[in-house]
Amino acid sequence: MEYYDKEFCLEVWGDMACFTRPELKVERVSYDVITPSAARAIFDSIFWKPAIRWQITKIEILNPIKWTSIRRNEVGAIGNPSSNGIFIEEKRQQKNSLVLSEVRYRLYAKLIFIPPHERDNENRAGGSDENPGKYNAIFERRAGKGQCFNQPYLGTREFSASFRLIENPSQEKTQPIASLDKDLGLMLYDMDFSDPNNIIPAFYHATINKGVIVVPPINSKEILK
Repeated sequence: MEYYDKEFCLEVWGDMACFTRPELKVERVSYDVITPSAARAIFDSIFWKPAIRWQITKIEILNPIKWTSIRRNEVGAIGNPSSNGIFIEEKRQQKNSLVLSEVRYRLYAKLIFIPPHERDNENRAGGSDENPGKYNAIFERRAGKGQCFNQPYLGTREFSASFRLIENPSQEKTQPIASLDKDLGLMLYDMDFSDPNNIIPAFYHATINKGVIVVPPINSKEILK
């Protein structure tokens, strides 16, 4: 079996999702579709090691884009060990969120192997048998069994995601919405952690073409920081 440069496909779905727009601070408003960073986090939840990173390559939208508004009570303070706790009645805030409902996507990604000499000092450990094929095989086995290290979620942890590994996407009954074309403008791509002291967001111009978003590589000129 050929594992090098192998592209995996996960179908993910959930009742609600919120891929929060970073420019809107007070009220949570979701992007129209899942972001590459949220998609990467789903793959990470199934399998991650310091020797790898996940490159999202494509997003297929299987359900129509639907919105719903929810109102929640939130605590407008952060507790710390030196405090005597938080009196909720004094710190309670009501906030509205505009979120997505009944979402379903097919996410495509490739496992990028990071050689030991290219890792940072904290993540250079690894066995002599490290190679892309080994890690691809582990992911395929775990995803096929529905195993994950932590529960994957759709943007925020309160919206959990179900998933399954797809072997032959073209043979699936449900296919991307062919009539869905939309220019989404600038969308959050991921956070750039290359400098731990200066973590910055990266963006890209997202376009839906016949229900499909093609995601550029992280080192592409299309990625804006």
